[in-house]
Amino acid sequence: MNSTDTEPASATPEDSSTGSIDTESGRGLRRSLLGKNPALRILAICAVILLLQYMRDVLIPFVLAAVLFYALDPLVDRLQHWRVPRVLGAAFAIFALVGAVGGLAYGISDNVIEVINEVPAATQKLRATMRANRNRPPGAMEKLQQAATELDKTAAEVAGPSETPAGVVRVQVEEPAVGLSEYIRWGPAGVMSIAGGVVMVLFLAYFLLVTDDLFKRRLVEVMGPTLTHQKLTVQVLNEIATQIEAFLMVQIFTSVLVGVLTWLALWWIGLSNAVVWGLAAGILNSIPYFGPLIVTGGLALIAYMQFGTVPMALTVAGIALLITALEGWILTPLLMSRVAQINAVAIFAGLLFWSWLWGLWGTLLAVPIMMALKAACDRVEDLRPIGKLLED
Repeated sequence: MNSTDTEPASATPEDSSTGSIDTESGRGLRRSLLGKNPALRILAICAVILLLQYMRDVLIPFVLAAVLFYALDPLVDRLQHWRVPRVLGAAFAIFALVGAVGGLAYGISDNVIEVINEVPAATQKLRATMRANRNRPPGAMEKLQQAATELDKTAAEVAGPSETPAGVVRVQVEEPAVGLSEYIRWGPAGVMSIAGGVVMVLFLAYFLLVTDDLFKRRLVEVMGPTLTHQKLTVQVLNEIATQIEAFLMVQIFTSVLVGVLTWLALWWIGLSNAVVWGLAAGILNSIPYFGPLIVTGGLALIAYMQFGTVPMALTVAGIALLITALEGWILTPLLMSRVAQINAVAIFAGLLFWSWLWGLWGTLLAVPIMMALKAACDRVEDLRPIGKLLED
């Protein structure tokens, strides 16, 4: 880092003035082109979006590895401060993460198997409940549906049957019901693909941890030859690292807390396999807005299947919603006070955008990506209006 800082300082005043003139002229030309042709900016944004969607299979592992890097980098830096070589410290951090996740998975494997074994019985009970409700007298919504069906039949009779050309057979295509079995059918190829992706992400994170300083120095050198550009790049990198590391620490702490409290509450109520649902609540808590809603709705259905009464289902769902609400309204804002806040509208819009772009991974990575973008926008003068729009 010192070598990159000293190179621009050795330049003569004439060189620096010439560089500043060239920079200002190039910036003015760029602004004039974009000002006269705003379509260029729109086309550039569309091209970037298409590129992100087209290269999702390549970009998602890099983003996941970057998130793991920011999560484990403080530990590796601490080990390096204790005179542990960075190669060994990075390996220790990766193996510790894999061991923790593997130990947790092994610890709850029996409960997960029990939940899977209960799925057929729960499905049969749900089917029986739906059949019983079907035999009840029609309510207001059912009567409205019947009225709409009769109106459709009347309109079809008034219009008359459409003529079918000679030699043409009329075919009616019936859409199949939702085939959930297609989504949960795991084969060896799928398991190997997931395992290969996990190994790739772990190796990428390991190499990022090992080459941390070297990567930053090369990035600073690439961003520009002047000292101003290098200082700006260092500031952006440090800001992104500070915000994402703080966000990850807060997110891990709050997710663990929500998971433990949900598990204890469900165990106290008597819900079977409460540890599995507590773990699911902690994991889904990392998804703003949608995660707590999914947990609340899923626990309401599970409680109704077990207890068979609506009040118990509402009680379980209310307790889960109360825990996530207190965490989201009180604890997280208090812990995130030192981290740059992003307003709720921007977070919701970012969730929709990245979910559309990258699916489930986009939903999980939306907030870290937006925090990195906001940190960059706050430091780059031309992008500060975007940072203001994202600011809370």
